[in-house]
Amino acid sequence: MEMPAGGQPGQICFDRAELTRILDLYGRMVAAGHWKDYGIAMGRDKAIFSAFRRAAERPEYRIEKCPALRQRQGMWALVGEGGQVMKRGHELGQVLAPISRRLMKLVDN
Repeated sequence: MEMPAGGQPGQICFDRAELTRILDLYGRMVAAGHWKDYGIAMGRDKAIFSAFRRAAERPEYRIEKCPALRQRQGMWALVGEGGQVMKRGHELGQVLAPISRRLMKLVDN
C-alpha cells in the first residue's frame, strides 16, 4: 500500500503473485465445474476476490486482503456465502487451504 502525498492511504490491491495464486485456484474450480464467475473489488480498506457458482447470486467465497489486520489476526480472510469468516491468517496459502481441500473432494467424485 502506498501513501500518496496527501497522507491518505491509497487503494488496496492484490499484487501479481497473490492474484496468480488466487486465479490458479479459480481456474481449477472452473475446470471442476463448480465456479462460473468472479469479481474483484479494490478499495481504501481492503481488496476482495469473490467467486460465484452462478453470476446472479451471492459469492460462494470471498478472499479478502485487509492490511490493517496484518499485526492482529492476519490480513487474509476467507469469507463464506453467509458472511461468516471461515479462515483467517497471515499467509494466503493457509487461507486458501479449505477451498483446495474441497477441490480435491470435487475431483474425486
